[in-house]
Amino acid sequence: MSYREKQRRGLCFFELFLKQENGNLKDMTQQEALDILKLGYNVYLTGPPGSGKTFLLNEYIDYLKKNRRRVAVTASTGIAATHMDGVTIHSWSGLGIKEKLTEQDIKKLLKKSYLRKKFKDTSVLIIDEVSMLHSFQFDIVNCICQAFKGSAQAFGGMQVVCSGDFFQLPPVQRQGKPKFITESEIWPRMNMKICYLTEQHRQKDNELATLLSHIRNNNLQESRRMLLDRKETSSLNPVRLYTHNVDVDAINSYELSKIKGEEVVYHMKSNGNENIVAVLKRTCLASERLALKRGAKVMFVKNNFDAGYVNGTLGKVIGFNDEGLPIVETFRGKCIETAPSSWMIEEDDMIKAEISQFPLRLAWAITIHKSQGMNLDAAEIDLSKSFLEGMGYVALSRLSSLAGLKLKGLNDLALLVNEDVMELDKIFKQLSQKAAEFTGKTDIKEKRKSQKQFLESLPEKEESGAKSSISTYRKTRALVDAKLGIKEIAEQRELTEATVMSHLEKLVKSEPNIDLGYLRPSEDILEEISFAFQESGGWQLAPTRAILGNAFSYEEIRLARLFLEN
Repeated sequence: MSYREKQRRGLCFFELFLKQENGNLKDMTQQEALDILKLGYNVYLTGPPGSGKTFLLNEYIDYLKKNRRRVAVTASTGIAATHMDGVTIHSWSGLGIKEKLTEQDIKKLLKKSYLRKKFKDTSVLIIDEVSMLHSFQFDIVNCICQAFKGSAQAFGGMQVVCSGDFFQLPPVQRQGKPKFITESEIWPRMNMKICYLTEQHRQKDNELATLLSHIRNNNLQESRRMLLDRKETSSLNPVRLYTHNVDVDAINSYELSKIKGEEVVYHMKSNGNENIVAVLKRTCLASERLALKRGAKVMFVKNNFDAGYVNGTLGKVIGFNDEGLPIVETFRGKCIETAPSSWMIEEDDMIKAEISQFPLRLAWAITIHKSQGMNLDAAEIDLSKSFLEGMGYVALSRLSSLAGLKLKGLNDLALLVNEDVMELDKIFKQLSQKAAEFTGKTDIKEKRKSQKQFLESLPEKEESGAKSSISTYRKTRALVDAKLGIKEIAEQRELTEATVMSHLEKLVKSEPNIDLGYLRPSEDILEEISFAFQESGGWQLAPTRAILGNAFSYEEIRLARLFLEN
């Protein structure tokens, strides 16, 4: 009998135990939750803000990596993903911005070699901030996982670890009532173990934790009293949180107009199918018209670890370089010459639509929706126009201390929370308490033995390092010697074309005599791209692409650079 089969039988026993076991219940500790994760159960990790959910996830990720097991680290939003050095679940799974997936769509995904390799090597999937993931998206990701894994089990048999707090705002939906992942079709089949953490680690004072607890328990009178009776303290640099985009836009425009000096305007560029471009513009946080001045407060709206910013990084424009690119100093003191970024949709290795804009937006004020996942030392919050249950809770839970709050307004809806979520939360607490009792009674030797069995059932990562790197470059070199194109090499190696380009760049440096002449672009193309590199004053891709516009893709510019530099 395989370990997985033993585990499935164990799950049945676990559920039976939860139904039959009575007695004193206890809160779950982080160590107990980590033990359950190591046993290989599907887990929903929850609890109030600051209870250590992200810390625990990172502990489990480190455990898997130290034991050379591959784990997919994802989240529903970009800023949440950066807390664990991950990616969005939409990007990782190949879902993208699609809201439904046909059989034909699945077949196209299955043809993508980089996705096949990704799924083949992954046995544990982590999804953070699941409150902002639609139930239908959860079901679609399940279908994708089942297709790549060739298994009808939930998520193709992978261990799935979800983390979040349903007291946060639900996913944005234009029509109908949004549904959490608990209402998905696959949820009842996942045998989720609930780990509810309660110990506070983020908040600097007990006052804020108490206030949030009152809101979660629908104690309106006490939560309102705490808000209105507290003493306000001033802050030099609060972020303003508002409920409506119209207020945020008005504040940002007004603050920008107060700054003396020249206004620099950047217009979004687009290329491709008009309908798909429209979808990209709606889902992208960048502005179609971005107006900046020296001194403008801004927020980055895309991840770029190499450049030193992530989605949600705040800063101030301190000037513009010779090419007119904005220079942003983050609030942590890092100066960044910001280049344009691209958002695109690819299908069958073809770019269907692409938009390009500087990944910035004015940030004197932001909406409460966009604040989810942020940790703020100080905030000016206006809840006078709250239109959704949970808005007050989300805004206040961004703070590390109640001393950092400046409250501008409050209406009757602001401190209410969803009654369905309250009932679900009670069930989660009970299941978590029983799970803590169960794991506490389990013999420690038997527990460690089961954890070892689960770990050994996961495929071990391939060796990495110098030996592996040399081997992979040699494999690419062999295909170059056979005169295969970049796309063909990528398909043969089951790599992305960008990775193949990286191999070629390293091979050119280490083996100057390598013959890449068959890949050389035409002289007209080289001349045009060479001129753009000269205009940009260097060999960087982003400034050169900004000069060339949509005439060439990043891949074409990168290939040309390979010949122009050498």
